[in-house]
Amino acid sequence: MKKIVLAGGCFWGVEAYFAQLKGVIDTSVGYVDGNKKNPTYEEVCHGTATHAEACMVTYDPNLIHLDQVLDQFFRIINPFSLNRQGHDVGRQYRSGIYFLDQEDEEKIHEFMRDYFKNDYNKVQTKVKPCLDYDEAEAYHQDYLVKNPNGYCHVNLGLAKKEEKK
Repeated sequence: MKKIVLAGGCFWGVEAYFAQLKGVIDTSVGYVDGNKKNPTYEEVCHGTATHAEACMVTYDPNLIHLDQVLDQFFRIINPFSLNRQGHDVGRQYRSGIYFLDQEDEEKIHEFMRDYFKNDYNKVQTKVKPCLDYDEAEAYHQDYLVKNPNGYCHVNLGLAKKEEKK
């Protein structure tokens, strides 16, 4: 199994989107790339913690490859937007790809150069090692399963039928 942390705005929608995909074994939501250990949601929202809302995706590389994970991620975010996804605005909504395996860094950059071509230098999505993922509070986990009418900027229908579990 492999893991990657994806920050793409509000973490509820990112988690719900990836949880429906074939080859994704587990998801959790949390906070990444910040200034302290174990921040609270309130600290992140108020800016005393500088983290991004993120989703850790655990996947089986025999069923879904890193390139496919990245393709799915770029379907649901605006990679050219800084500190904003959908109606969510603020530092915690910045987009990023946080790798746990050093060998994935160049693969991610290569994928992005090919995917964005001449627009690669306009991409605001950061690629960094995952140094500090802290799981969010329990009520945020699987939020859209527990609250099916909850707010979500992510279009969950962008996954094709054959890509879903």
